[in-house]
Amino acid sequence: MGIQRTRRHTLELEANLERAGYSLACPFTSSSEFEAAVIRAKRQAGAYGPRRHRRLAVYAAGIASGMALATYCAMFVSFWH
Repeated sequence: MGIQRTRRHTLELEANLERAGYSLACPFTSSSEFEAAVIRAKRQAGAYGPRRHRRLAVYAAGIASGMALATYCAMFVSFWH
C-alpha cells in the first residue's frame, strides 16, 4: 500500500512540475516584443489617451493654408490697385 501511494504522489508531483514549467514559458521571443505587446494592450485600454498627432497636423495644415490664401489675396489686391 505504501509503495503505490508513494508512486502516485511521485506521478502527481511530476505532473505538477510539468504544468509549472508550462506556466513559466514565455510566448514572446524577445523583451522588445513583450514591451510592444504591453504598450499595445495599454493603448487599447486607453491608458495613454487619444492620439493627437493627426489633429495637430490638420490644424497646422489649416493655418498654413489660411496664411497662404491671405498672402495671395493681399498680393492680388495690391497688384490691381
